[in-house]
Amino acid sequence: MASFFSCCFERERFSDVADAVIVKCGDSACCCGCCSAFRPRYKRLVDNIFPANPEDGLVKSNMDKLMWYAMTSPDKLDRIGDYLAHRLYRDINRRKTGYVIISMDALDQLLVSCHANNLNLFVESFLQMVQKLLESTEPKLQLRATQSFEKFANIREDTPSYHRRYDFLVSKFSSMCYASEDEEVMRKQLRTAGIKGLQGVVRKTDWDNLGENIWLPTHMEKIVPSLLYNMQGNKAYVHGTTQISDTQDNHQNEGEKEPHELAEMCLRELVSRATYGKIHNVIKPLLIHLDYEGLWVNNSFAVQVFKIVMYSIQAQYSITVIELLMAHLNEKSSEPAQIRTGIADVLSKVIPIAAGECIGPSVIEIINSLLEHIRSSVVGGVSGKESSAEKMYQETLIHALGEYANHLPDYQKIDSMVFILNKVPGSDRVDDGGSQRPEAEVKLQHLLLKSLLKVGTKYTTVQYSTTFAQSFLVRLMRLSVSSDAEVRLTVQQILHTLIDRHQNIEKLAKPTLEVSRLGLTMSKPVRQDVNFWKKSGNEIMLSLQENCEFSNNRLVNIEAIYATLMLLMAEIRSDDVMVDILRVLFHVQGVAQNGTVSGPQGVQLQALVASVMVVISHLVPTLKDHVAAVIKKRSDEAPHLLPEIMASYESGLPCRDLPEDLLFDHSKVLDLLANTNLDEKRLNTSMASMMRRHSTTQHTSSATDINSISVEVDSACSSPGLPRRTLEEEITFESLKKVLTESPEQRRKAEEERRKQITEAFMTESFEALVAKIQAKQPDTLQTKLSEIFSRLPPTCPPSSSAPTSVSSASAVMSCDGVPGLASPVSSVYELPYPDIFIY
Repeated sequence: MASFFSCCFERERFSDVADAVIVKCGDSACCCGCCSAFRPRYKRLVDNIFPANPEDGLVKSNMDKLMWYAMTSPDKLDRIGDYLAHRLYRDINRRKTGYVIISMDALDQLLVSCHANNLNLFVESFLQMVQKLLESTEPKLQLRATQSFEKFANIREDTPSYHRRYDFLVSKFSSMCYASEDEEVMRKQLRTAGIKGLQGVVRKTDWDNLGENIWLPTHMEKIVPSLLYNMQGNKAYVHGTTQISDTQDNHQNEGEKEPHELAEMCLRELVSRATYGKIHNVIKPLLIHLDYEGLWVNNSFAVQVFKIVMYSIQAQYSITVIELLMAHLNEKSSEPAQIRTGIADVLSKVIPIAAGECIGPSVIEIINSLLEHIRSSVVGGVSGKESSAEKMYQETLIHALGEYANHLPDYQKIDSMVFILNKVPGSDRVDDGGSQRPEAEVKLQHLLLKSLLKVGTKYTTVQYSTTFAQSFLVRLMRLSVSSDAEVRLTVQQILHTLIDRHQNIEKLAKPTLEVSRLGLTMSKPVRQDVNFWKKSGNEIMLSLQENCEFSNNRLVNIEAIYATLMLLMAEIRSDDVMVDILRVLFHVQGVAQNGTVSGPQGVQLQALVASVMVVISHLVPTLKDHVAAVIKKRSDEAPHLLPEIMASYESGLPCRDLPEDLLFDHSKVLDLLANTNLDEKRLNTSMASMMRRHSTTQHTSSATDINSISVEVDSACSSPGLPRRTLEEEITFESLKKVLTESPEQRRKAEEERRKQITEAFMTESFEALVAKIQAKQPDTLQTKLSEIFSRLPPTCPPSSSAPTSVSSASAVMSCDGVPGLASPVSSVYELPYPDIFIY
């Protein structure tokens, strides 16, 4: 009995230090076997899982008993956790690493097996043990703690925890990502453990929305740089040889992954969980890290990282990343051009990914932001040795704008082009060249037009009336007659991009007489194109005519005008287009002949006229003999007046006051066109007078009296059973007042009475009386309509047995059974003796 009390006394005396460790044997049970009966059952079960030799590992049979006890008595979980933590602290202090590992194994199994409402209390003990192991200086214990926490992070708890905090874990796991041990294997293991720990923290806290907010800036400023630091260890990221996609391979065993691969996976998961209000906290540390590490100049790593972000983030929030990147570019406006160029290049690489999600005003906001960066670069541009870097920065912004526009729908591309054109200096006024403009304005004009051209190359034209809105076309034509040759050239290139619908521009690089080698693809006649030309063709042709008269034109300007004229002939199949081009050519020939321009430029214009006239002669066969005679005469006596056009010519070559046989004869062409369907009278009218007549017609039609208003509903005409109703009563104030004040019943009775009178008149009166009544109400209406119809018919219709051999005969056939005023799909070009010239 004395030995029993002495043993218990010794056990109680050391309970605070070692939790009832027996002094005699140091084991978990009394040597005499009398003390264990007085200990709580959960302690006895916990003690029994520890073997005498730690190398033997966990006692599995006893561990099963402990797990059964914990599941049947969940209220004891918190005490089990406290006691395990107590033993863990003791074993760590005594450096008994084997027993520490056994304690963590027991905790892992209890966490996985026991799902109870009071698991939170047990988790607190678990987190204290993990923290204790992470505070240890032994890497082995840190790795074991990370493994346990990773398993814990995959457990979804039923109840939220309001008091649990992960500040220490975030800091410790982040520091492990920067491990710098001399041994490479251990360094890799610690960094891998740190990344997995951060991934577990993010996963655990994101599931528990009522717990600690891991998205706070204080946490993100530690997590994001740690991941990026490990991703920098991959040379493929730094040199840009890694292909980033919108998916990731999760089938590979994570234990075999490198730290940079795990860091990428963690970054993807982090970004994919971010919502709208949390994106800023993720992207801001990323930008700061790239700034601190100087990764913008050689921006391959930055491009790869932002591609990962854009492919991982929720699609509706991707535009926010672009906005943050642009805001960062604004903050770096005073930095060297190389840094700004790097940021802009990242924008150009990743902005197409977000373009598909841009809706509403965000499209214009992004374009406006890019244009503002271009403007600020020009206004505050640097000179000297940094000018090349600044120019590269501007080109990168333009490229970013083009890549962004490439992924927009067509209607937004049109809006974008209109918006850019409105930003171009000088588009709202005519440039007379009389005043010297500031250098910054000239350079800004060039860059914005290049931006417009870049967007235009991404747009596919379907109908010209949609592409060339009136306000857009007017501003573009003003810029096309600028005194700056570079501006005129860029505008011509914009026209090429928007007019060309069949990729003909590559075949029109140089003026040539070898028409058979062009192989142009010609459009079919379309009513919408013809209507567009009637409305806006004079403005385009007048600008081309004025373009030829500038004394500072270079060879590229002449070649651009040639390409524009050829594209108009190929894309808009209308008789008016042919006549208008002939009119411009005769005007240009007169400018060169009268010496209005310099000698070399006059030679270039004469060669331009010859190259276009050869093509027209193939489209209008009646002109072929005359054009061939002039070309033959020039080839014998003045070959410099024919293509190939040179940039410079020898002095003394004749280009003005040429003999009549070296020029295309206006009167002869006029006579040859008389027997065709082309309007030869239009050829005698100058372009300026046509413009004045067009503007006068528009002004007159806009000032029409209210009595001439007629309302026509096309859908009613095309729908069966819906007859068109015309206004037979004069529209006056009294008639409008009557409509507003008259009751529906009175209006119905009046309509029935009117209908009855009309029916009675048609049943009782003669045809002559009805015609007399109509002529009394509308005098000369019938005669006027008949005269208009007969005037639009051709003079003669060819016999149906013979195929048409000229434009006149082909159009006559069209006019007999087609729509007057439109070219027939079966045009005379099909019967040309050179069928290989054009492709249909």
